[in-house]
Formats: sequence, C-alpha cells, structure tokens
Amino acid sequence: FGVGERFTYDVKLGPFKAGRRSMEITSTDTIRARTAYRAVFRVKGGILGYHADNTMETWIDTATITSLRFTQDFEQTGKDRKKFYEIYPERAVYQEPNKPEQPSVPDPLDDASFIYFVRTVPLEIGRTYSFDRYFKPDANPVRIKVLRRETVKVPAGTYQAIVVQPMIKSKGIFSENSKAEIWFSEDANRIMVQLKADLPVGSLNLYLKSAQPPTLTIPTVPPPP
Repeated sequence: FGVGERFTYDVKLGPFKAGRRSMEITSTDTIRARTAYRAVFRVKGGILGYHADNTMETWIDTATITSLRFTQDFEQTGKDRKKFYEIYPERAVYQEPNKPEQPSVPDPLDDASFIYFVRTVPLEIGRTYSFDRYFKPDANPVRIKVLRRETVKVPAGTYQAIVVQPMIKSKGIFSENSKAEIWFSEDANRIMVQLKADLPVGSLNLYLKSAQPPTLTIPTVPPPP
C-alpha cells in the first residue's frame, strides 16, 4: 500500500443500501520527525431516519507500521463524538488532549492501522494470529482467525479471497460479539474486498466498488513470522 491507494465500498444495512465507505492513503506527513502515511476511513449514509457521517484517521510510521496518531469523528443521529490520540511508540504511551499520558504497548496499532498491518501478515488458512499491539493495553490480545479461502463477487469484480475474523476486546465493529468477517484478496495487494458484521441495528455489509492502486510506496519493515 502507499499514497494514492483508494478503495470505495457500497454499504448495506441488512437488505437496504445505506451509503458509501472509502478507505484511502491521502499523503505522507511528518509526525514528530517521523514520516507517516495518513490514512482516512469514512462512512457516510443513513436509512429510515438514521444518519451517520463517521471518519477515522490514522498516521502510520512508514518504516515500522506503528501508529503515531489516531482520530475519530463520529456524527450520528442524536450523537456527535470526537476523539484524538497522540501515540508514542518509542515510550509506549498515548495521550488524549488535556489528560495525563497512559501506558501503551510496544509497536502500537489503532483501529484503522490494524487493517493495514493485517495486509502484511502471511494469513495461513486454519491459523489464529495473536498480537499484543492494540494501543490500549486492556483490549489485547487482538486475535486474527484465518477461516477459509473463498471466491467472492463484488461490484469491483470477482476475487479469490482469504476470509479472516478479527477479534478485539472493545466495543465497535471488530468486537468479539460482532462476529465480523473480512475478505482479503489472495494476492500481494491484500485488498479488503468485503466485510460483514453483526451490529445491534442489523447486519452491516461492505462490498468493494472500486480500487485505485498507490502512486507512491515507501519500503517498510516486514512483520516477524
């Protein structure tokens, strides 16, 4: 992955079309003298009087694939929630504005950067990977269960995919109760082509609509085996 890579998705809530989602690396920024990819995840849409415009942004160290900064801006019907975290891998701490530093973990990752990290993992069928890398320690370990190989057809085309189940000890789309599954293309790009999760308001489904390759990539440090 690299700057310029952009994926768009059709979003369905149950049988109903509920909006669009995008996932893209917009630029490289300098965060505390480190070069970082700036990746933006956005979901916009609504159904039956419910409206959502949710954005997550992560800044990922290009050399080590660790999180340096993470923001969330959730605008939903009746709710508006913003979060901002500065993450310091070299000291294994994180901090919210006007709050004291909190202990983190070595090589931290956030909700968004975990998707990019998983794209670098070998993903052997039948294996479960366990990582103590979520930046809030009490949510660890994050487990990635590799379920099966499957051919999937989405608006962007037909893909041979590897299906994984991520499990994080926190609320959200990848919580242990959501039973979320992600389909990654079985090639060097590891594109997220489909996602399904059970939410309190119904089944959430994402289908890849378009894929734009990166225009700039920077060599990274591969993860340990």
